[in-house]
Amino acid sequence: MIHHVVYFQLKPEVDDATLEELVRGSRSLLLKIPEVLGVKSGRNIDTDSQWRFFVAIEVNSLEKLRIVQDDPFHLKFMEKLIRPNVLAQFALDFELDPSKDLRFS
Repeated sequence: MIHHVVYFQLKPEVDDATLEELVRGSRSLLLKIPEVLGVKSGRNIDTDSQWRFFVAIEVNSLEKLRIVQDDPFHLKFMEKLIRPNVLAQFALDFELDPSKDLRFS
């Protein structure tokens, strides 16, 4: 299983209401994708951090993650919520089964 986590640096004009919309909207859109097993998103409690928002999804494999990234709901999430509000982002992918060989994921 793959745990895909993305951290976002928000534009200075993003207010608390917009941040709340990002948190809720990410969950509602990404959970519509059949390959997504779970979604978590939230605000950073460290208000001084540049990485104020995160989204994490779980999928069964790296192939499923690639499918998710091309899904219309993911594309809508990126176009409607992320691009208008984000300056920078970085992602990390974790294998949740330590005995699994990622070459076969």
